[in-house]
Amino acid sequence: MVKIRLRRKGKRHYPVYDIVVVDARVKRDGKFIERLGFYNPNTQPSTIQVDSDRAIYWLNQGAQPTDVVRNLLSYEGVLLKRHLQFKNKTAEEIEEILRKHKEIVLARYWRRKELRKKREENKKKAEAKEEQEAQTA
Repeated sequence: MVKIRLRRKGKRHYPVYDIVVVDARVKRDGKFIERLGFYNPNTQPSTIQVDSDRAIYWLNQGAQPTDVVRNLLSYEGVLLKRHLQFKNKTAEEIEEILRKHKEIVLARYWRRKELRKKREENKKKAEAKEEQEAQTA
């Protein structure tokens, strides 16, 4: 079985990953068939670069992406592009839909980041309030 998965690179405590097509029996960092792109989780937002045409080719050949790679392909719009190609959309329609998709994904990223900050602040406030109540009791 052929898989699309991540191949770790980079320094210790600073991972950078290649997105590769590989036989499922090969080790994580072993021999691969083709490199499709890379993923750097250390930047804000994470840097993802994928050759969408080659990724679609391998998906059409039956390659199975891992869960993380499936999410990365979804963020980049590769799975959406493949779906639209099956629906026989024109190249212009596909490009317009993908542009909107990327805007939505980026907006969702920043919105979720703000929500995480607010949730963390509220948690700290609640802990401080509980500590203050414990001291008065």
